[in-house]
Formats: sequence, C-alpha cells, structure tokens
Amino acid sequence: GPMRRGAAAAALLCLGAACLLDRGFDPRPWLLLGRGFDPRAWLMQPRGRLLSAAELGRYRGAPGEPGLYLAVLGRIFDVERGRRHYGPGGAYSSLAGRDASRAFATGDFTQAGLVDDVSGLSPGEMLAVRSWLAFYRQHYEPVGKLVGRFYDENGAPTEALRQAEAAIEEAQKLKAQSEQGQQQFPPCNSEWSSAKGSRFWCSRQSGGVSRDWTGVPRKLYQPGSRGSRCVCVRTAGAPWGQPDSAEHSDRGDLDNPQLEEYEGCDPLAPQCVL
Repeated sequence: GPMRRGAAAAALLCLGAACLLDRGFDPRPWLLLGRGFDPRAWLMQPRGRLLSAAELGRYRGAPGEPGLYLAVLGRIFDVERGRRHYGPGGAYSSLAGRDASRAFATGDFTQAGLVDDVSGLSPGEMLAVRSWLAFYRQHYEPVGKLVGRFYDENGAPTEALRQAEAAIEEAQKLKAQSEQGQQQFPPCNSEWSSAKGSRFWCSRQSGGVSRDWTGVPRKLYQPGSRGSRCVCVRTAGAPWGQPDSAEHSDRGDLDNPQLEEYEGCDPLAPQCVL
C-alpha cells in the first residue's frame, strides 16, 4: 500500500544522502535553507566547501579514507594527482590532511613545525609560503577552506589571514627594492689569497647583474646591517633615479652618502688590491 511505498522512498532518500556524505558532500548549507540561503549559488561554487581540522584530517589518502587533501593558508587542495609525494609513504605525506603552512617555509617536518601559524616568519619565508600557495593553485584542484586560523565558520577571512597577506605584500615590496638595489649597486667580484691579499674588481657582469657600465669598487653601508659590502658604482651620468636632463655633476652614484672609498686604492680604478 501507500505506506510501504512511502517507506521505500524514504529509504532511497536516506541512501542518497548517505552517498552524498560519503563523497565529502557538505550538508551544512542545506540547514541554512530557511534563512534566505540560495542553494543554486552555493552549487555554482564547487570550490566552496568548508572543512574542520578534524574533517580535513580524514583526507590522508589511506585505504578507506575519502581522499587526499592538504591546506596552505587555509586553502584546501585535492592532491590526489601527487599521491606518490603526499600519500602514505610519500616524502611529503606529513603535509597531507592538515594545514602545515609554516613547514612550507621552514622545512621543519617535526610535529612542532607542521602547523599553520606563520606569524614571526621572515619576509623570505613568507614569500616561500606564497610561492607554494601559487604552486598548488596552478597544479591542483581547489576544494574549499579550512575553518580555523585563516577562515571562520562562514568561510570569511580572519584577522590572521589579513596579517599573513599583509606580511606577504611587505615581503614582495622588499624583494623588489632589493632587486632594484642590485641594479644600482651590483656586487663586486672579489678574491683573497695569503700571498696577494684581497682583490676587488668590477666588470659588466659582476654580481650576476648584466649592465652596460663597469663601475668602480666602493664599500656600501646599508641601514640595519652591520659592516659593509663591496659594490660597483657608476662613475658618470645622473645619480640613480634622476633623469639625465636634470642638473647633475655627471658623477653617477659616486656621491651617494652610503658609500665609502677603499683607503689606499685609486678612487676611479675598476680594481682595488688591498
């Protein structure tokens, strides 16, 4: 009768839901249906799943587990394609099923190092985290977000994520400045021997910076760093960053206040032996 049919239909529905749950379907958005939630918008975002740390921990790729995931800065990626690296027994298996953002920068794969706290990392380490995030975005399928340090239970960014992103932006600025600094003051070539002492010299390739001028050796003192290093300095034209049309002394960067001559060396010779 109709009762039996109803029970059978209910059983089918339960099976359907169980199947969905098995595939990592997130039932929470359906609970929001009564609150003006639009399921179509949610379904249009296949990358929109929210997982807790405990849920993500089930995705280490072991037999009977639902898959192989990892997270960086709270972004979860399906790394099944890289199973030989991230799966059980792989060199990076300790990264699976968790957000170990810090370890991507430090290379510390102990339990203490496999954490998502990136506060206090150096600018270079923050750039490493960023480049790994870019790598996963490029090569693996994004799944969603990890609820915790970087995203709240609604998937909205937290203050910790904003701080991490600000640190990455700052690190990118520093890197650009340092690359610019390399162009302005490329490192010298240098060698030392007990017989001849120290020799510094400039060439159009020194410091690995190709340019159309040779320059002369000078000591460069940089704010915040102890001691000086040998750099090659342009001896003609306008100072760095000034247009050639401006009034200038045609001495390149020789008058830069951060520079000092090597005592006992010809100030305009491309080589200096001390």
